Amino acid sequence: MAFGFFKKKQEVEKAPEAKASSSSVHYFNLRVREVIQETPDAFSIVFDHPADKKITYKPGQFFTLIPTVDGAKVRRAYSVCTSPYTDPYPAVTVKRVEGGIVSNFLGDHLKAGDTLEVMEPMGHFTIEPEASRKRHIMLFGGGSGITPLMSIAKSILELEKGSQVSLIYANRNEESIIFRKGFEELKQQHGNRFTIIHVLDQPPAGWTGPSGLLTPANLPALIDQLPQWPADAIEYYICGPEGLMICVEQTLQALNIPKTQIHKESFVPGKADKAVEQLSGADAAGAAQAHEVTVILDGEEYKFTVEPDKTILETALSLDIDLPYSCQSGLCTACRGKCISGKVRLVEDEGLSDQEKEEGYVLTCVGHPITDNVVIEIG
Repeated sequence: MAFGFFKKKQEVEKAPEAKASSSSVHYFNLRVREVIQETPDAFSIVFDHPADKKITYKPGQFFTLIPTVDGAKVRRAYSVCTSPYTDPYPAVTVKRVEGGIVSNFLGDHLKAGDTLEVMEPMGHFTIEPEASRKRHIMLFGGGSGITPLMSIAKSILELEKGSQVSLIYANRNEESIIFRKGFEELKQQHGNRFTIIHVLDQPPAGWTGPSGLLTPANLPALIDQLPQWPADAIEYYICGPEGLMICVEQTLQALNIPKTQIHKESFVPGKADKAVEQLSGADAAGAAQAHEVTVILDGEEYKFTVEPDKTILETALSLDIDLPYSCQSGLCTACRGKCISGKVRLVEDEGLSDQEKEEGYVLTCVGHPITDNVVIEIG
């Protein structure tokens, strides 16, 4: 990853008395147990647990993989496809991207027995199963967006015997359906408690299911085909390409579904103009200036100056301050910290919930200080 150059590398001021952070990010060197080819361009990586402990994670979270490619470490976040309640080993699913450095490197070179550096599980696109609950979990996925949804589906079906899971899953064609065998197994194990509707953009001859792209015009009819539950007993989880995400959100909005019942995970930043990017007055003037930032990390305080055209994260990394990060797009929240002083402008805030924003959380990978005395606590 390339970062901007400074004319003169600044010195990092380390406070003599550092405050203790609440926790620190953990890294593991995990042995690859198995690589499973799911489709021609998607594969799952199954990891052994470390020798000294079992990795714990929540359904729908992601691991950040840190392979070394051409002599440099690179990071990519991949969602877990396994359930901590049904699968003995954690696994993530990777889909090859044209020109993708990490996805193609892993697909070409990774094999059972290899060791890979991995950052601990993170992410808020998750669910807390409760055995006593009875609800309908409605999932909408497209392409590799199925990965966290699979983890959520398996977990709910296993632990909440009174609940039901439905999935509308869109793909280009039959060959691109990830976890097809896994869906069949879920149907065999859980019967009518699991419903799936496949939607193909390029269906084969004889295909009897829905076809074409999902739109707000045709999606309501598919939702009507799913088991009917009281409106307040349904929760909606969305993950996939931007077009699918927009389609599902617009449809649910038209159906007057409360936002509190809708959960979404985006793999790419949104393109819409955001209020966080619109600055005026003192904020606009502050954004045009360099500001000193203090980051509290692992019991240490680091002070450094962030230039107007740099983010807090890239400045810290250029000074060899090892802040946690993954996507660098403001989506995964691996770089999340709490701003306890000053003001930070975010150019992308998709990864943060409204409550997190109200509590002062920011994302250093897309964060720019716009006032002096910015203090961010990570951990």
